[in-house]
Amino acid sequence: MKLTAALRPFAAALLLAATALPVTAAPVSAPTTTAAADNPAAHPNFSVRVVGKGAPMLLIPGLTCPGAVWDETVARYQKQYQCHIVSLAGFGGVAAPASTDSLLRNVRDQLLTYIQTQKLNKPVVVGHSLGGFMALWLSTTRPEALGPLVIVDSLPFLAAMQNPDMTVAMARPMAISMRQQMTGKMPVAMARQMSATMMTDTARISQATRWSLASDPATVGQAMYDLYTTDLRTELGRIKQPVLVLGAWAAYKDYGSTKESTKAIFERQYAALPQHRVEMSEAGRHFLMWDDTAWFLQQTDAFLKQSAVARR
Repeated sequence: MKLTAALRPFAAALLLAATALPVTAAPVSAPTTTAAADNPAAHPNFSVRVVGKGAPMLLIPGLTCPGAVWDETVARYQKQYQCHIVSLAGFGGVAAPASTDSLLRNVRDQLLTYIQTQKLNKPVVVGHSLGGFMALWLSTTRPEALGPLVIVDSLPFLAAMQNPDMTVAMARPMAISMRQQMTGKMPVAMARQMSATMMTDTARISQATRWSLASDPATVGQAMYDLYTTDLRTELGRIKQPVLVLGAWAAYKDYGSTKESTKAIFERQYAALPQHRVEMSEAGRHFLMWDDTAWFLQQTDAFLKQSAVARR
């Protein structure tokens, strides 16, 4: 197995867990959203915090992270967008779901229902890692329901990162093994080591470590299984809205990874996506909204502005 791919931050975080155990964006032309009364019982797999006013924006965090991972992003956009900040059950101290059966599929379906009941008109969806995968899955399921997507260091089929010929059937034994090993809390040192592969700031590493330790192992294990056994690549052609894909590579350049080789992995996985652009951070690790904040916001600002113009 080549370290070029195997040690990329996006996959390293999941594999390590298993084996261990500025320009301002112009507001879009859509009308201001007025949130309907929410019914939390209708979406037991996540909670939502709504901040700001304007056109709707849905923000979905990655594995083990609550919605607070988006605090700086929300501060940037809350004057122009009504931000619906998702926290998944079982992650980062949020109570675990009653059942992990069909975990990510339930999250997908409940999010689509939330978008409909809240009358969110083609919301911008920003997703990091697992959240990026979820944004893609929402859009392939109901393309007409979503607006532009910002995908932060995520792939439509994680298991095929190293081998483009990988299938779900081939990936399933590995996924089962990963899930079985998630039987208890991760040691603190291991959790911190995992976090350190994905960001550079010490305070951020400490925060991400706390969230990881506060997450429910069974929920994390099932989420990892679902990610490794769901292949969206052939469904990407259903997505008609523009998509910005932001990728990271720099953390493992000492092991042979290059910006070009990593971008090629992204381009191959997103080949069937009609309107997309892949941009690679020069220095940021997996948490690009933390680790290369100015670049992340600049790329997102420009994309949202361009998308707003196109929608007029």
